Amino acid sequence: MHWIDPACLAQIRGRVSQFLLNPHGVVDGLILDDRRQVHVPPHLAKQLTRHVAPGDRVRVRGVKPRVADVIAAVLVTSDQGVEILDNGPGREGEEPPKLEPRPMEAAGEVVLTLHGPKGEVRGALLADGTSLRMPAHAAAELADYLCPGIHVQVWGRGVKTKYGCTIDVDEIAELVDSTADPAGTA
Repeated sequence: MHWIDPACLAQIRGRVSQFLLNPHGVVDGLILDDRRQVHVPPHLAKQLTRHVAPGDRVRVRGVKPRVADVIAAVLVTSDQGVEILDNGPGREGEEPPKLEPRPMEAAGEVVLTLHGPKGEVRGALLADGTSLRMPAHAAAELADYLCPGIHVQVWGRGVKTKYGCTIDVDEIAELVDSTADPAGTA
């Protein structure tokens, strides 16, 4: 969002709990300690990971869509005062090389619904830090599986890097307690 003056945007602060990856292993966001999601364009990944690490405090100026609790960052300022400004693709350096996804599966409790920069549902974050990604149309159809507290198992293609793990979901199923009485008579 290179055309927006970040000084006119509201600022949020928080401590980085983890990075988020796109399906090619490129950092495209972060989660703050209060579970707020910050979307950062992938062309800023190198700069972001050079100056910010999990546990660091950051200040973020960005745009918040009406429909979701996500901030599309225009400016991220590190605790050391380094400003990472979105001047558009190709201006801040190159996007990191994309990794080839491999077959992966994961299971766990959903702790956060993930959104795209315009607020559209795009996946979920599991308790172990694995992010589940899918196209907006698929996420809209599968929204019941992407809510906090739901236990899921997923299959797809994913990547794991030192910054995190993400799976581009092909299939998803809700995990139910195998000890529960299926007839509901217990």
